[in-house]
Amino acid sequence: MTPVDLLDLDSSLTEEERQIRAVVRQVVDDRVRPHVAGWYEAGRMPARELAREFGKLGLLGMHLTGYGCAGATAVAYGLACLELEAGDSGVRSLVSVQGSLAMYAIWRYGSEEQKQRWLPAMAAGEAIGSFGLTEPDHGSDPASMATRARRDGDDWVLSGSKMWITNAPVADVTVVWARAEEGVRGFAVPMDTPGVTAREIARKMSLRASLTGEISLDDVRLPADAQLPGAIGLKAPLSCLTEARHGIVWGALGAARDCLETALGYARTRTQFGRPLAGFQLTQAKLADMAVEWNKGCLLALQLGRLADAGKLRPEQVSVGKLNNVREALAIARQCRTILGANGVSGDYPVMRHANNLESVLTYEGTSEIHQLVIGQQLTGISAFT
Repeated sequence: MTPVDLLDLDSSLTEEERQIRAVVRQVVDDRVRPHVAGWYEAGRMPARELAREFGKLGLLGMHLTGYGCAGATAVAYGLACLELEAGDSGVRSLVSVQGSLAMYAIWRYGSEEQKQRWLPAMAAGEAIGSFGLTEPDHGSDPASMATRARRDGDDWVLSGSKMWITNAPVADVTVVWARAEEGVRGFAVPMDTPGVTAREIARKMSLRASLTGEISLDDVRLPADAQLPGAIGLKAPLSCLTEARHGIVWGALGAARDCLETALGYARTRTQFGRPLAGFQLTQAKLADMAVEWNKGCLLALQLGRLADAGKLRPEQVSVGKLNNVREALAIARQCRTILGANGVSGDYPVMRHANNLESVLTYEGTSEIHQLVIGQQLTGISAFT
């Protein structure tokens, strides 16, 4: 039980869920925490090495079934995301893009041959995937994507570019979404295909312990069986985003918890005016407000996870979770920084790193404004997107 768990949330988890959480927490403590500040400063991470280690633990595509996947519950997957992001948002992104975007797209929409080719290797961490939807000029409006797929005999030819693609610099396969004559289609594109290039995006101020790239597709010729046969229309990539956003609902709480526990420990030991910071009313007010919001976020995440396991989770419900939990996690990180004072900006503490990362989490896989409009449409029955 974490010291900020005011509501005994652990009692709402099964023993198996607590055990999975404990395993992930331990691997983060052993493999991520000792090194992540250096990865962040250097703008690098050992993605392939981490993927293999996570694969051995069954964390990649862990909520999927078959093909070497663990078949865990949605709640167990969420708890894993929480612990991973308590280490770093970039580490959780490696896992969630692999499992909830690239693997999920193939698992749900791919042919049996595509599943057999990619999923076992991806579940083991021997192959890394990415998800190519966002473009340089089309982020929140994927319906306007400029990447095109045209038929040439039995083949497909893809042209265009994708931007801000997590894992792209090290990916073996990318699920690329392109507009064809019949509408939006998905393709499993091996990254060694002629005409495919991936350029790493450097000079990021956020998610530095994550590999992000731009993918260029220059008349990339693919066989007919590269198309995901079940991926028809824009609903297909959007369903993948819903899957991944569920992990973010939990993951953001991990970053917030790490900040809150850091600030709590600091306030207890840092002495000013002859007493610990934790003994001042204003400090206690900050800690209390943050802990309340964190616990509320956990209750929300748990409700969404239970709905997902019952097969009842709706996209607008995930939008509620993503909007609230990321927004509150960022507010917690910023407030914790004030408790640490100047030390809050030091790389010796994780708070500013989490705050910087959460600035990206706030806007990727749906900005706050997009989720507000999804919720608004559900409330009013009127779409305000156009």
